[in-house]
Amino acid sequence: MKMKTLSAVVVVAALGLAGCANPDVYSGDVYSSSAAKQAQTVTYGTVVSVRPVTIQAGDENPNLIGTVGGGVVGGMLGNQVGGGSGRSLATAAAAIAGAMVGSRAEDKINQVRAVELEVRTDRGDSLIVVQKADRDWQAGQRVRLVGSGSTMSVAPY
Repeated sequence: MKMKTLSAVVVVAALGLAGCANPDVYSGDVYSSSAAKQAQTVTYGTVVSVRPVTIQAGDENPNLIGTVGGGVVGGMLGNQVGGGSGRSLATAAAAIAGAMVGSRAEDKINQVRAVELEVRTDRGDSLIVVQKADRDWQAGQRVRLVGSGSTMSVAPY
């Protein structure tokens, strides 16, 4: 019984840590440590369109914590059912179901509300930047684009 309690505590702690992922890295107001103290290119422009989108975070370890945690919890619950070979079958089936549910739950937890901003630069180029929806953007709004390539963010001007 002591091992089951310890396993449950470990799984709950792991799932809790999954919820601590920092979605602010997708904000236009947050710089990575490698961007600090680096010269950034600045371009000015006007927002042409704003579209709500979702960023699916967690690409580094896709669903690892949810899948493993859900499988462990499912297996522990399935092990409480039946006896003999029926218990083994229930444990395996519940572990698989738990892993699937845990994976889906982690997918949902790792979603970040975002916006796709289409910006027409003062030079006439059109750019699309996706970042966290942490402020209200309007078509016609003047902005500055900071950075380039995969490190570009949009800020009000």
